[in-house]
Amino acid sequence: MEDPIYSLQDVIRCDLCETPVPPKHCDICHIHLCKACVRKHRSDRSKDHYIVPFKLRGITSKCTKHSTKVCTQVRTTCNIPVCHLYENLRHNRVDILKWFETKRKLMQKDLQDFEKFIYPRYQEAATNIPVQRADVNNLSQRLTTALDEQAEALHTEIDTIIQGMKSEIDDMDARHIAALDRHEDAINHTIHEITQIILDLNRLLDTSDVCLVSEYTSRTEEFWNLPAQFQVTLPTFTPQEINREQIHQQIGSLSQLTLSFFLDEPRILTDIQTEYREVYSVSCLSESELWTFSYTDDILRLYNLQGELLRSIQTKSGNRPQDIAVTRSGEPVYADSFDNSINLVSGTQIQTLITLRGWEPLGLCSTFSGDLLVIMRSYDYKQTKVVRYSGSTEKQSIQCDDHGKPIYKSGYIKYLSENRNLDICVADNRAGAVVVVSAAGKLRFRYTGRPSIRRDPFDPHGITTDSRGNILTADCWSNCIHIIDQDGHFLRYIYNCGLQRPWGLCVDSRDNLFVAEIDTGKVKKLQNYK
Repeated sequence: MEDPIYSLQDVIRCDLCETPVPPKHCDICHIHLCKACVRKHRSDRSKDHYIVPFKLRGITSKCTKHSTKVCTQVRTTCNIPVCHLYENLRHNRVDILKWFETKRKLMQKDLQDFEKFIYPRYQEAATNIPVQRADVNNLSQRLTTALDEQAEALHTEIDTIIQGMKSEIDDMDARHIAALDRHEDAINHTIHEITQIILDLNRLLDTSDVCLVSEYTSRTEEFWNLPAQFQVTLPTFTPQEINREQIHQQIGSLSQLTLSFFLDEPRILTDIQTEYREVYSVSCLSESELWTFSYTDDILRLYNLQGELLRSIQTKSGNRPQDIAVTRSGEPVYADSFDNSINLVSGTQIQTLITLRGWEPLGLCSTFSGDLLVIMRSYDYKQTKVVRYSGSTEKQSIQCDDHGKPIYKSGYIKYLSENRNLDICVADNRAGAVVVVSAAGKLRFRYTGRPSIRRDPFDPHGITTDSRGNILTADCWSNCIHIIDQDGHFLRYIYNCGLQRPWGLCVDSRDNLFVAEIDTGKVKKLQNYK
């Protein structure tokens, strides 16, 4: 920006030779100097001089200890300006001009950071609050609708059962009435016969015809027994005692609202030095034990949090593994990109579950249902896909979107994880993105990063998810970890907590984060939530 003094009608001149627009200024004598007059001015040793660039004139101030002197230096231990007479040897001093320029550069950098990076993040966070409020309302509506649908389903089922029981009653009524009708018809028929017999007997008693009387045969024995008693066992209804707990179980369960907050600064709880020069992957066996591997040898190693080696397993082929996961039953399973196999470690035995034909495995994970997800690339490096296996049986293949375009870029570094909503999350390093598809294989979103801590391009490597549905991915060369929610919204970074080249990630059941570092051969356990 133009100095307003230079823009005045009367141009500023050197106070000694009147050269226009002098570039220097003596901040003690308060005179303007051209370059040629600086040495001449300094030659006057009867008083102090302090030459500064013209634009930095006025930088000095009176010394609080020596009132006749101006401050030309700064105590670096406390950033207090002092004059050249200050003799306290406990404090280092630097030239005030150099200190001022250093501070200006720091302020310029800070201003740039605030304007370009920090302020936009907070602005976006503030903008996200109304979105989150709307999400709360939408979620409540979805939950309410789901409950109404479940209630309707239960009501429909109850109505169907009740209607069925009512139909049974109607059927029993019909059978009962039909039986009564038949019984009534039989009795009425007998009454008619008896009435006829009575009439015949009365006529015979009034006749003297011996022939008619001789033909009479008594039938009282036939009708002496009273009509058969009609007995019916009537149906009854025994209501079941209503069990509220069972009804609640039939309706389903509603998970509790969890309000969790990130720590201002994630804390490293444990620092485990492995036997690897570089450690690329970590997978939790439990909260206190974890499997690791490196590309530098063919050994899978199990460590506890004290850094003690509990178990070592050499790969079946003798080649280095490509990735490792732990199944729901606690058994390690690893990918071997040299013989293109997926192998299960059971006790002391290694079982080859899957042998790929024409494809090379890159990463794998165990799902909540017990399936295996494997991301792989073709031998010609042109195709990449995610395949779901149940045991050794292929159940699903995810490769293209609804328009037939590849979902994943070709490339070597790819890791994946299943989220709690069953989304499949892939750290697609070649694409510089986290690619998330639904359980059905439909593309949901791509997260292509935010301006990283070092402002390098987004470089995702390891990936994992936590119990809150957040997605965490290691941005290796920026020494940070990106955290996004299950819908792809950026939440925060993990950085400045001692991470060095984070690569592999996993979380335990308490959402503690384990980070494998390729530069140090260490695995670090971090606490991220309050």
